[in-house]
Amino acid sequence: MSEPTALVVTVSNRASAGVYADTSGPIVVDGLRDAGFSVDGPLVVPDGDPVEEALRDAVAAGYDVVVTNGGTGLSPLDLTPERTRRVLDYEVPGVPEAIRAAGAAAGVATSVLSRGTAGVAGRTFVVNLPGSPGGCRDGVAVLRGFLRHAVDQVHGGDHARPGGGGA
Repeated sequence: MSEPTALVVTVSNRASAGVYADTSGPIVVDGLRDAGFSVDGPLVVPDGDPVEEALRDAVAAGYDVVVTNGGTGLSPLDLTPERTRRVLDYEVPGVPEAIRAAGAAAGVATSVLSRGTAGVAGRTFVVNLPGSPGGCRDGVAVLRGFLRHAVDQVHGGDHARPGGGGA
């Protein structure tokens, strides 16, 4: 597979307004580059409709992967999972489950409060990560184990089997 493409979208009302700098998006960018992706971003947007717009634009642009960070908590202003679901054709629930479980296993009890989702929109794999730098580092570590395979599957690749046969 050639180098897959990714877009990182930081969801932060305050960072998008210039109140402070985005510190989480660059962590995701670096992690995806280290995993062999050609990465654009981070694109910083406020939560709500701008998230949905950014996702729809990324799908239309043909990105293989879009990883958002932020907007997945319990605050009334955290709308990223809902806006993401509007774009997805189907969800892949094991991905956010694995991300939350890894955080909990690392001793971050609050990781279970993330409402992030993941799924496929067209030929784009979309994942929501939490907004904290630690949550982004932990989330990218989980993604590294399967993200290229997920991209291959979304693009119609066969399941590799021991001995080289397909599924």
